[in-house]
Amino acid sequence: MLQHFKRLLVRRQFTSAAAQVQTSEPNRSSKPLITCRRTQFNLLELERSDAKFGAVPLCSKGWLHNKSKGDHFTLNAIITGEQRQAAMHTLQTFLAAGQLEMEQQLLKNLQTELGIKHLTDIQAQAIPIVDGSFHTLIAAETGCGKTLAYLLPVINKRLKFLQRDANESQLNAPTVLILTPGRELATQIAQIASKLCEGTDLKVKALLGGNTKQQMMNPEFEKMDILVATLGAVSKLVTTGIYRMEQVRHVVLDEADTLLDDSFTDKLTYFLRRFPFHRNHVQDASIVGTQLLLASATMPTNTREILQKVIDVETIRDVVSPHLHYLMPHVTQKFMRISKADRPANLLLLAKQDKAKKRPFIVFSNKSTTSDYVSIFLNNSGINCLNLNGDMLMKIRLGRFEEFQRGNCDVLSTTDVGSRGLDTTRARHVINFDFPLHVSDYIHRCGRIGRVGSMDKSLVTNFISSRREIDVVQRIEHAARTGGLLPDVNANIKNIINKRIMAEMKQAGIAVPQEEAF
Repeated sequence: MLQHFKRLLVRRQFTSAAAQVQTSEPNRSSKPLITCRRTQFNLLELERSDAKFGAVPLCSKGWLHNKSKGDHFTLNAIITGEQRQAAMHTLQTFLAAGQLEMEQQLLKNLQTELGIKHLTDIQAQAIPIVDGSFHTLIAAETGCGKTLAYLLPVINKRLKFLQRDANESQLNAPTVLILTPGRELATQIAQIASKLCEGTDLKVKALLGGNTKQQMMNPEFEKMDILVATLGAVSKLVTTGIYRMEQVRHVVLDEADTLLDDSFTDKLTYFLRRFPFHRNHVQDASIVGTQLLLASATMPTNTREILQKVIDVETIRDVVSPHLHYLMPHVTQKFMRISKADRPANLLLLAKQDKAKKRPFIVFSNKSTTSDYVSIFLNNSGINCLNLNGDMLMKIRLGRFEEFQRGNCDVLSTTDVGSRGLDTTRARHVINFDFPLHVSDYIHRCGRIGRVGSMDKSLVTNFISSRREIDVVQRIEHAARTGGLLPDVNANIKNIINKRIMAEMKQAGIAVPQEEAF
């Protein structure tokens, strides 16, 4: 499956490049793609090279030396929000093409409740396939509307078959199950689904972790059609019989890359085996069969092997964006080589500038302890900041992201728990206080800004302080200079870490247990 992605990406790269040439301005050759403190490393857009890694001069190559501190380079945005908007499809044109007969109440909710009048390319491609009941994998860049790409056809189908469902009166027996890796994302998806179901008989329920034991001791029973849940919470409540999965016709794995990480794999595959995933697309809801949908901006390299345990992967239709695993061309990205000791001062300077501009921003850290420190530091420095990380108690963590979304606070300090799928349309600036050690994490963090519907200019500022961070930066810079795919975009982080540990053990002459070898 991954090899198929790569073939699609290569094939679409030429189509995308040709389209860009046709729509480019006459003076585009003079547009600076990369600007550096050392001007000899500046690069114009049409000066890109296709040389392999190691053969292209990199501004960050000399960053391993201590004297490089203070150096920086910037990847400039080459596409504006207006250009992105112009490339979208109007909703009326899409519906007139007859690829989806949308229920009137759903159409009304889409336009009035969510204010959607245009569809992105990935939505226009995915909606007819999902509506056709095919198992579908939607692999596309962050912020392009993957959630609506599956929610619209699934809700539309449930509305059409609502009167035909034989057991709709059963309690705690949904027909749609959406699994997410995080509570904030589950809450967000449930809110969007609720708005789309406004004025209909479809009921939406969000099931979050944190109080699972209490729900097992004092369970609630209610009618629900769409259940949005974290994997851990729903698996426990299904095992105890509180929730029933017999009526599920659509299973969605949102942020599938995280759910397919080795940390979740065993629990996920065990849970998914209970669903009768059909081998062909099914149009009749009375026929027992479950549709599998996956959505993500990155995918593990062993996706095929994992899914093969629960479904015939040959039946999955791939909807792949031509921009998948490429740098975001509409977001400016600045890389700063500084020492760890200088990071707080630089952060405070940027925070004050953003505060003066009334520009909401997100600060990412690699660890919860660092996220705590950043929050305390900014608050003590007069910058009101919210903190959100996975080590926080549920009652404290609950609602933190909504506070940022509502505009109660313009600064959010978080870990990668806040980088997956969350709709941070308000945010205009991402600061990587800790630079991520994996390219997939960098993709997701950058995706918190420049999202569909956001017309303002967006910026990513990266603090680079360690040797491991420099190695990742060099590969990103090479991709920018060549216009190629970002390398090593493997979202299975646990598998990467385990492989590195095993390699270090072998190098040190320590015997590696056979069952633990990767």
